[in-house]
Amino acid sequence: MRGRRARTIGRLTKRPEFLAAAAGRRFHTERLTLQGRLRDAPAGTEGFAGLRFGFTVTKKAGHAVERNRIKRRLRAAAQEAGARHADKPADVVVIGRRIALSAAYDLLVADIDRGLGVVTKPRGAAPKGAGRPPSPLSTGDSGREAPHA
Repeated sequence: MRGRRARTIGRLTKRPEFLAAAAGRRFHTERLTLQGRLRDAPAGTEGFAGLRFGFTVTKKAGHAVERNRIKRRLRAAAQEAGARHADKPADVVVIGRRIALSAAYDLLVADIDRGLGVVTKPRGAAPKGAGRPPSPLSTGDSGREAPHA
């Protein structure tokens, strides 16, 4: 086993796994889209309880050699970014775009890292700005007293 590392993230291989992840949350950049969902229980047959990735690139992105190069770059970036999220039981699909072929590698890692924070957020998590008190403008109260009749 020359050059092999221990896998920190798993792989999605079956179409139903890709479809289930596509039904979850999404995160978009110009270079890629992440689709993901948290799993309720550890993965069934393979027993992989952590983060699992699937990669796809459409034919619009280029011919087979270019699509495979995009997937290799995204796989390496996901391996690096996924190390920080490896303990989350989530399935994530990364859809690559043609611009990922020429984008800086650090930018791809940053995109995937930010996207993992979004798509692996638990369903009950408070939306952005939920901890703030409501502003008078959002409650319909203009701040004036009602006229006396």
